[in-house]
Amino acid sequence: MSDTKTLDREYIAGTYGRFDLELERGKGSMVYSADGKEYIDLGTGIAVNTFGFCDDAWTEAVTAQLSQLQHSSNLYYTAPQARLAQMLCEKTGMKKVFFSNSGAEANECMIKAARKWSHDTYGPDRSTIITLRSSFHGRTITTLAATGQDVFHTNFGPFPDGFEYAEPGDLAMAEELLKKGAAAFMLETVQGEGGVRALGKEYIEGVYALCRKYGALFCVDEVQTGNGRTGRLYSYMHYDVQPDIVSTAKGLAGGLPMGATMFAESTANVLTAGLHGSTFGGNPIAAAGACSIISRIDGELLASVEEKSAYIVNELSGAKGVKGVSGLGFMLGIATEAPAKAIVARLMEKGVLVLTAKDKVRLLPALNIDFELLKKAVSLIKEVIADETPA
Repeated sequence: MSDTKTLDREYIAGTYGRFDLELERGKGSMVYSADGKEYIDLGTGIAVNTFGFCDDAWTEAVTAQLSQLQHSSNLYYTAPQARLAQMLCEKTGMKKVFFSNSGAEANECMIKAARKWSHDTYGPDRSTIITLRSSFHGRTITTLAATGQDVFHTNFGPFPDGFEYAEPGDLAMAEELLKKGAAAFMLETVQGEGGVRALGKEYIEGVYALCRKYGALFCVDEVQTGNGRTGRLYSYMHYDVQPDIVSTAKGLAGGLPMGATMFAESTANVLTAGLHGSTFGGNPIAAAGACSIISRIDGELLASVEEKSAYIVNELSGAKGVKGVSGLGFMLGIATEAPAKAIVARLMEKGVLVLTAKDKVRLLPALNIDFELLKKAVSLIKEVIADETPA
């Protein structure tokens, strides 16, 4: 066993079921283990490394900022944070941004802001936030409560109340819950940790219309779906909706910890001085990295994501052992006849890194992955799925 693995097991809290693999270095969509083996990476740190490992432009932007100002409290102005906020607002039509350090924090901010808006608008008795069954919104106590999966509602109670759960696709149920009076309806357009389940256009736009009808905020969790992942800058852009609040994180800063909560005109002035904050939120280095990422997610790149996504779906749909492919863009789940964990393990042996989501094999490639490299990986995925499928 390597020194790294020995030290990890002795000193790091055992909260992760790690693969028996020590990564040492990477470039683009290739990553190399400590023992020198190479892998095609289709996981990107769970949708974090937007342009793969050690992207040159990103590295240059981060390094330049590192030598100027690594941190300043939010009591002062810093240029990278201001530029990033401008970029996000101009590309989305949102009006204000709050920066934090993770998806859970971005969602905490969204929940707080929604309840503050409702308190200001209706008084203190309309604080309920409706989320969806099979959703996932984070691992803090409040975002676990917002998560619509019973498996997460154990061990750490009591959990905060004020959340109700609707069934994805059931507009009648959504209306019944909204009728009772709610602060907001909060959803992921593709339920990533819930099994890469894409919600239908009719449902998303239907919920949006119901929120407008009953005076609730429409809030979208773009922690995993955002920053180009689904073939749009943000996944809600696939639909005829304009959210009141959007949260994002993961791929935003390309490998550095950053979350963002974006506010539309309707909610732009809900949070005022002293009501919320973050020591590290909008850190200049992370913001410089995010500016590099967001500035390069353009129409050409997004079109290539959709083209390559269509290739993956076409190649795998109907292949031996594949029951179906779900998701959008470069956020795909493969339902297989063989156990997903066995397929992941075999692919690792063959030099391809993929993930799972519930009982599916999950693919989250870098947005700029070389097409020939992707084709090689997909060929190996088909081969392994077929080999693992019982006769």
